[in-house]
Amino acid sequence: MGAGHSHALYVHRHSPVHALAPEVKIAASVLFTVAVVATPREELWAFGGYLAVVVVVASIARIGLGRLALRSLIELPFILFAFALPFLGHGERVHWLGLSLSVDGLYGLWNILAKGTLGVLSSLLLAGTTTPRDLLLGLDRLRCPTMITQIATFMLRYLDVLSAEGRRMRIAQRSRGYDPRFLWQVKGFASGVGALFLRAFERGERVYLAMVSRGYEGRIPLALSGAGATAGQWAAAASVPVVAGAIATVALLG
Repeated sequence: MGAGHSHALYVHRHSPVHALAPEVKIAASVLFTVAVVATPREELWAFGGYLAVVVVVASIARIGLGRLALRSLIELPFILFAFALPFLGHGERVHWLGLSLSVDGLYGLWNILAKGTLGVLSSLLLAGTTTPRDLLLGLDRLRCPTMITQIATFMLRYLDVLSAEGRRMRIAQRSRGYDPRFLWQVKGFASGVGALFLRAFERGERVYLAMVSRGYEGRIPLALSGAGATAGQWAAAASVPVVAGAIATVALLG
């Protein structure tokens, strides 16, 4: 993979969280999310505790809460349907500002909103403290299926290449006086997408043949050197899922 490849979500900082090995951050993020999902929706206090954990980790990582809040808006299109639950739900109802709302629907809205937001914030913290290359390295060290890591590696490596190819094709179209940006010009846009797909396929085939001729056997080494996480790093990262697990346990037993 190309050195120095970065991503818009990554925030370059020198912090203890950034310094952790990627596999421990991935494991901590997944276990934290599992604890959040396992928490009963009626235990409102527990979600406040999870949010406090996120705030503490973000502070240690020196990632602004405003940045996290702004990036978390990406979830809005996926949870908009949840706002209909209080109106469509059945059972006991409450009246607020002249509206008849279902209690079960309100809990459903809260459940989706709280757990979805915490999951997004956890993912944003992971992406903000770990480069894409290190994420793939961490997945590889966690014994993620090789096929998945290899596909993701190629995607990351050639995403910029394909974007540049698409820009060149668009410039070529516009230099010839054709700029398909309106609905009635969708045929030109579709033709461009088809041409880009063919170019990408042909380029991928050439790259694969070149790799095979150089000894490729189905696996690209993501790291030529360097050891995995130390016991201290695992212990430091474990503090997050341990606290989250304790909150979930109390919530479940309560």
